[in-house]
Amino acid sequence: MGSIPGAKPHAVCVPFPAQGHITPMLKLAKLLHSFGFHITFVNTHYNQSRLLKSNAVSSHLHLPDFHFESIPDGLPSPGEDVTQDIPSLCNSSSKHLLSPFLDLVDKLNSSLSSPPVSCIVSDGGMSFTLDAAEQLGIPDVLFWTVSACGLMSYLHYRDLVERGLTPLKDESYLTNGYLDTPVDWVPGMGNMKLKDFPSFVRTTNPEDFMLNFCIRETKRASRAAAIILNTYDELERSVLDAMASLLPPIYTVGPLSLQTTRISSTQLACINSNLWKEETECLQWLDGHEPSSVIYVNFGSITVMTNHQLIEFAFGLANSKHDFLWVIRPDLVRGDTAVLPPEFTTETKGRSLIVSWCPQEAVLSHPAIGGFLTHNGWNSTIESLSSGVAMIGWPFFAEQQTNCKFICDEWGVGMEIDNNVKRDVVEGLLRELMGGEKGKEMKRKATEWKERAVRATQHGGSSFLNLKRLVNEILLPKV
Repeated sequence: MGSIPGAKPHAVCVPFPAQGHITPMLKLAKLLHSFGFHITFVNTHYNQSRLLKSNAVSSHLHLPDFHFESIPDGLPSPGEDVTQDIPSLCNSSSKHLLSPFLDLVDKLNSSLSSPPVSCIVSDGGMSFTLDAAEQLGIPDVLFWTVSACGLMSYLHYRDLVERGLTPLKDESYLTNGYLDTPVDWVPGMGNMKLKDFPSFVRTTNPEDFMLNFCIRETKRASRAAAIILNTYDELERSVLDAMASLLPPIYTVGPLSLQTTRISSTQLACINSNLWKEETECLQWLDGHEPSSVIYVNFGSITVMTNHQLIEFAFGLANSKHDFLWVIRPDLVRGDTAVLPPEFTTETKGRSLIVSWCPQEAVLSHPAIGGFLTHNGWNSTIESLSSGVAMIGWPFFAEQQTNCKFICDEWGVGMEIDNNVKRDVVEGLLRELMGGEKGKEMKRKATEWKERAVRATQHGGSSFLNLKRLVNEILLPKV
């Protein structure tokens, strides 16, 4: 990357305190560091302790210009290795984080060991930092860690409310076909239905917190100096073109997983973002498999399911007769421990590996992986596209529904499982993914999207140039 002469600019990076937001923010922070920025990465106390516990960040690591700080999240500690309740985090961050954050910036500005804070890069859902930046007279760039199609959907929540499409009249609207109502008026997003919008529209309560939080945060986004997205122009061009008039300047800098491969710092390579301890032996297990022969299953850091759904997935996998690597988090089953029946273990012995967490990027780029059963969180989706891996989607919440719609209908690299999981449906889709004609076509398209992603992040590519523009046009202090 480049380097900046004179005093270092100092970027304070503030992710939303959940795994899927910390991961891309840390990648972006590393990239900014490679451009010569002093970085302060701000976690919550709870998540910083989890990063230390999982060995993602060593307490002995001392880089002169890449520091971790933490502030309280205003919530009682769950005392376990779990993702905290998302609505509670959103509520608490918007009400309680501004004051401790300003105290932290004041401490950084008073320190003799770091240059003054010159800019803030914060998560799109942490817009309290906009108030701080305005007080401090420095730019604040919002990094929305969702897809462009997901963000465009959130930007139209207010219109959905004004048109009477949400909140729903009553609970029956969840099952009577109402969610299939066409929504064909969102620019750049044709053929949408109400069910394809982020799941917070599926409420009957006009005061629903998440519905109103998303409306509030997207409205506040207009105050940012710029918007960053972890996508690339070719992938979401029509949506990006339509969104340009609704927001401050948008910089597409993804896929970040490919951008960060050019960073040469071995010390930064020792820092990762996993809140759970990775079980890296799965990579050696994959080494013993033929190319494109293994199904990778991971529903992300937040998805929960019933034990019945878990068992249906389990026997769908078992009956497909394909080898599989399955990530089952300790808190994957809602309010209980995941219990797989003995006959499943017997049936899949020798062709399955179950772990509690894994190095996902390394897994997806492993030649043995032939398909990905996913919740379609944006990190997982764009990492899969970057690796040329076709998907089966089981979206859980937020904009995962929108991502799944796009992988199936716009990008041609996926198929969807209905929320009502049935083992025979899972088995049939897995067989199609791994060996059917549609599966072959999806893999061909996934390879094409991978090639485009690589081009976007190579020297001279659109995302490569956009990152340089972001630094030079927005983040560097104006002389």
